[in-house]
Amino acid sequence: MDTPTAPEGLRRFRAPETALADVDAASAARLIAATNDLALIVDRNGVIEDVAVGSRELEAEECGRWRGRRWVDTVTVESRDKIEALMRNAASDEARIWRQVNHPLPAGPDLPILYSAVDVGRSGRIVAVGRDLRGVASLQRRLVDAQAAMEREYAHLRSAETRYRLLFQIASEAVLVVDAATRRVSEANPAAIELVASGRPIAGRPLAQLFAPESAGALEDLLGAARTAGRSDEARLKLGDGREALASASVFRQERVTHFLVRLSPPAGGASALAAARRRVLRVVERLPDAIVVTDSDRRILSANAAFLDLVQLATEEQARGEPLDRWLGRSSVDCNVLTASVREHGAVKRFGTVVQGEYGLTEDVEVSAVLAPEVDDACYGFAIRPTGPRPAPAMGAAGPELPHSVAQMKELVGRVSLKELVRETTDVIEKLCIEAALDLTGDNRASAAEMLGLSRQSFYAKLRRHGLGDLDHED
Repeated sequence: MDTPTAPEGLRRFRAPETALADVDAASAARLIAATNDLALIVDRNGVIEDVAVGSRELEAEECGRWRGRRWVDTVTVESRDKIEALMRNAASDEARIWRQVNHPLPAGPDLPILYSAVDVGRSGRIVAVGRDLRGVASLQRRLVDAQAAMEREYAHLRSAETRYRLLFQIASEAVLVVDAATRRVSEANPAAIELVASGRPIAGRPLAQLFAPESAGALEDLLGAARTAGRSDEARLKLGDGREALASASVFRQERVTHFLVRLSPPAGGASALAAARRRVLRVVERLPDAIVVTDSDRRILSANAAFLDLVQLATEEQARGEPLDRWLGRSSVDCNVLTASVREHGAVKRFGTVVQGEYGLTEDVEVSAVLAPEVDDACYGFAIRPTGPRPAPAMGAAGPELPHSVAQMKELVGRVSLKELVRETTDVIEKLCIEAALDLTGDNRASAAEMLGLSRQSFYAKLRRHGLGDLDHED
């Protein structure tokens, strides 16, 4: 950055011989150092004889090490021509020329200095005074960064506006953007123009003119509800040509101006009634006492009702959304694997017994009914989970001796059966029951049953042989 000053703007002292007659070398040195960030004394050969630093920032750069070096050797390659030009023009009485040069530093970016050189005395020495431009360079970098950020933001806004415009134009639903202050239509998509005005432009027209006079009160109620609550319920209005339309409105602000977003659709009785029926079903599902969960094909939760959140001890649906259902449902991942495998095979499963483990350690026995809901792109699962509470221990019947169901029954066996025999028989019966339950839950899948019981496959097969369960003669 070179800044020559016009000769006409150069003003000199009128009588320096008189005004500065008693200024000695020390005073002149103090004056030069105090009025500049950096000052160099350079001999006629371009060697730096002395350095004065007038700012704390430059003291840290150790500019004093330049003493004894040629001035051109302290700057970058592209700045050497500027140093030579400064030295050539130092003795000229013409306008002073300021030139920016860069000094390379051992660490960090180059040091930018704006120099001007003056020939002083009869020995040919040159005084080069400089201004530190790092503050200016920092401001320039920040300006460039701010401009780049603005460009990125502008590009982002343009991209968002393009997407909005595209969606606005191709949407099959009629949409009107209405100025809330004037109640005039600001924008309308092609579907709205076709529905309301049969293809004639409607931008700038009062919104009330698009509807029949008898619908004016309902329209005002619709817009008032939107302004109060942010959005309104659907209302049936009559258009200017006598046709009916279902209308709803919401409020948004843009550039400090409030707008209504009015959506219109033909009544289409059956479809509207079906949509209303579906909304009622959703409201009922949300209030059911049984836990209802919908997951994707990976069993990650898409939606859950309040009963499920209470069951797993969560406060909001957002805490559950996206989490795997296995986190709370099942004694292990085997339960959910078996359940979903059965659902994929049969389409639905009823009363699958398992447990739910709450977020804070609460464990509860539940029955699960599940269904597969195929979609266009991916399938989703629906789960209805009902707590069952603790189950009574079943009677052994022909499978073994009757297990005691209370302390009193246990006391009746004492004295008739040895403790060792009683414990052994009871353990065998419980073990057999657990194996049978695991096989039943896994659909006779022995590998999954072994994993559910926490047994190795060899130990599981040994227990099957011991209790005479299953045909193991043809087992691989």
